[in-house]
Amino acid sequence: MLTQFENTLDVTVLEPKQKHPTIFVRFDELNPGEALTIHNDHDPKPLYYQLLGERGNIFNWEYLEEGPEWWKVRITKKKDGENEESIGQMAAKDIRKAQIFKKYGLDFCCGGKKSVKEACLAKGLDVIKVEKELQDAEKNIAINGSGRPVEYTKWSLDFLIDYIVNTHHNYVKSSLPDIVAYAEKVNRVHGQRHVQLFQINELVKAINNELSAHLMKEEKILFPYIKSLVAVKNGELKNFSASFGSVQSPIIMMEMEHEMVGQNLTLIRELSNNFKLPEDACSSYSLLYRFLEEFEEDLHMHIHLENNILFPKALELEQESKK
Repeated sequence: MLTQFENTLDVTVLEPKQKHPTIFVRFDELNPGEALTIHNDHDPKPLYYQLLGERGNIFNWEYLEEGPEWWKVRITKKKDGENEESIGQMAAKDIRKAQIFKKYGLDFCCGGKKSVKEACLAKGLDVIKVEKELQDAEKNIAINGSGRPVEYTKWSLDFLIDYIVNTHHNYVKSSLPDIVAYAEKVNRVHGQRHVQLFQINELVKAINNELSAHLMKEEKILFPYIKSLVAVKNGELKNFSASFGSVQSPIIMMEMEHEMVGQNLTLIRELSNNFKLPEDACSSYSLLYRFLEEFEEDLHMHIHLENNILFPKALELEQESKK
């Protein structure tokens, strides 16, 4: 095993053409779990992308010092079998990180199965910048210990289901009729001058139709099944039957429907130029965009709780019940 001294490399003393080759050799010599710390006189960001391209996603990158004179980066080789967390898993563990994902337009609910690297590369974002903000958030949380997030992952599944229904399903049911009415009205009044309103109106109708059936399927079929799994585990129920072979089947269906609604909301945001009001917008126009933005915000959390917490835990619970 390499010593701590041997794991430190001062790149500034190397000839330019020898810098990256030397770092690669030293990285390749690392055992899984070991780290190489490099010192440089400029940001070694190009090295990150070269290492990712030539060695793959087998390392973690952490800035220990960032200029203006010196940069220090710790490069850790991942342990065998160590999989990178998805952005959905990261948000499930600490919902505060979801604010960073939203800042960069990274979908942590419907598209939550991607890693940070995959999500950033797909959108052409600076992976290092996003990862650094996530690392800084962890450090600030550790130092300050403030703003403790709600620990949804520790809730029992039956309690989580009740929370989703009472908080998010009820919000959808109460807010969608108003959004549908305003979308129709604003399109009728302003549609000739703002042609995008026709498509926004059609998308709102599609979202309403999709979610009306979607919520019913969850409340009548999927959620009762998961609650029965919890009851069996708690010894409150011996056995029960279901109209499907495994909870995986309805979960796949629900996730597909989440994706469809999410795509429609993304398209509404694009058509509205991030809900930017035109100069001739009336109060109804303003209310429509405000309602749509609030609805999108709530639905992101709604789908996050289901896709990233409830559904994976339900699959685990079903597997346990079959042992």
